[in-house]
Amino acid sequence: MPSEVIASLVHNPQGVYLDATFGEGGHSLQILSNFPEARVIGIDKDLQILKWGEDRLKAFSNRLNLFRANYTDMDIVLKGMGIQKVDGILFDLGVSSYQLDYEERGFSFQSDGPLDMRMDVDSGKSARDILNKIDEKKLEEIIRTYGEEKFARSIAKRICANRPLETTFDLVQCVKEGIPVKVRSKMRKNFATKTFQAIRIFVNRELDELEDGLKKSLNILNHNGRIIVLSFHSLEDRIAKLFFREKDKEGVLRIITKKPLIPSDEEVKFNRRSRSTKMRVVEFI
Repeated sequence: MPSEVIASLVHNPQGVYLDATFGEGGHSLQILSNFPEARVIGIDKDLQILKWGEDRLKAFSNRLNLFRANYTDMDIVLKGMGIQKVDGILFDLGVSSYQLDYEERGFSFQSDGPLDMRMDVDSGKSARDILNKIDEKKLEEIIRTYGEEKFARSIAKRICANRPLETTFDLVQCVKEGIPVKVRSKMRKNFATKTFQAIRIFVNRELDELEDGLKKSLNILNHNGRIIVLSFHSLEDRIAKLFFREKDKEGVLRIITKKPLIPSDEEVKFNRRSRSTKMRVVEFI
């Protein structure tokens, strides 16, 4: 939803904008291309994708500053630059197309690769570490809570019975064995979607980081500055929705989108991965 994002985010053509999940740089590219006096600060903890995005946007290097960091450290990044406030913050959550398509990262159930799933490959435990060491009850809880998978118990049982797991296809096979054939045959999405989502969220602490990032964003926004959250599943969207509602009641934020915006049918046809996107916009009062 690039056009909707830019139209909602950029209210000051000469402003400074924080792309808290820089990724491939698509949204930053739109800002810099359409507003020749705007400046963008991009943050991403994935060094590989950050370098790729930097090369893609090298024509705008005079107005683009990139940092390898977690967006929960956005205040530290800005302080190091001598910047106190920005005019807008974008959170484009989840995993990027680049990460999904690069099998060595282990995010995709559609290609075989090592069970990693870390957005920062230099820190934390990989999916392999977690799947092979965590106890069955905790594993079931992770899959049920973060994946909203009703067959979490049987999937966790199959994972533990087939240890050690080494590759993404090992995990796919465990999920396949854990879901009845009749159920799998009627699923609209791939049967492994929810389990892979759950493990990825747990590995990267995505929900905890979103809560922290939203709280910190309030300290670095100029008045009338906006926050946009693009989420791809209900857990992320719920965190953003409840946070925005609370701050709206407190008179800190003003909700712009009473209901989340969703992609048009045309966009979904062009990019199927966008079909579950929900976009929420708020303004700092």
